[in-house]
Amino acid sequence: MGYVPYLRAIRERRPLVDCLTNNVTIQDVANIILACGASPVMATDLREMDDFVGMSQAVVINIGTMSEELEKSFEAALASAERQSKPVVLDPVGVGAAKYRTSMVLRFLEKYPVAVIRGNASELRAIAGEAGSTIGVDASVGDAVTAETLDARAEMAAGVARKYHCVVAMSGAWDVITDGTRHLVCKGGVPQMSQVTGTGCMLTGLTAAFIGANPDAILEATYAATELMCHCGEVAWQKTTDAHAGLSSFRNYLLDAISLA
Repeated sequence: MGYVPYLRAIRERRPLVDCLTNNVTIQDVANIILACGASPVMATDLREMDDFVGMSQAVVINIGTMSEELEKSFEAALASAERQSKPVVLDPVGVGAAKYRTSMVLRFLEKYPVAVIRGNASELRAIAGEAGSTIGVDASVGDAVTAETLDARAEMAAGVARKYHCVVAMSGAWDVITDGTRHLVCKGGVPQMSQVTGTGCMLTGLTAAFIGANPDAILEATYAATELMCHCGEVAWQKTTDAHAGLSSFRNYLLDAISLA
């Protein structure tokens, strides 16, 4: 598997990832970061932001559960990461569904650098200024990345990457990772991953761990995180099926697969 050397670097370097993530999936994000061999910290308090960002190798900004207080923390973390040259993985959850969070993310992107934007096709279409159709925090069926829509969606993602000088990781049945010039496509995983709350947030945390340990290969490390998640999703669903179990078991088997990869 292509992810192996990048995963090995995580387990050798054990990067610390500061996660400002949503409170629905915070435990799953922490657990998957631990499972891959990195170390999570979930610090959001403004009074200690500089300290935790400074000791981290990567920062996650996941806007899934918005609040006025968290918005201040997001911006403080972005500003601190810029000052201290720390890579940020931004997960623009629900952008396109609500006007305020869309305008907030666009403001952040205009003001602060990020290393990776990781989201679904509807969220990225909204960032690109296109008329996406986000349903809550999920991509709409019409925005799905499939064999038929791959070229158009990849070029849209590449445009976002070029505009904000970052890597864009667009999730879907086909995952597209691009730096605006090079496109990497990962076809894998299982549909059941979208039926468990938090798999997208978990992949965002995993991506931060990968780039924290591989800072000179952001595109490749982002792809490696996606490839690992897809592969482990397949392994986990096979074990779930063999055990005649359901989605709760699948979630646990997914964490098992990451830790054993």
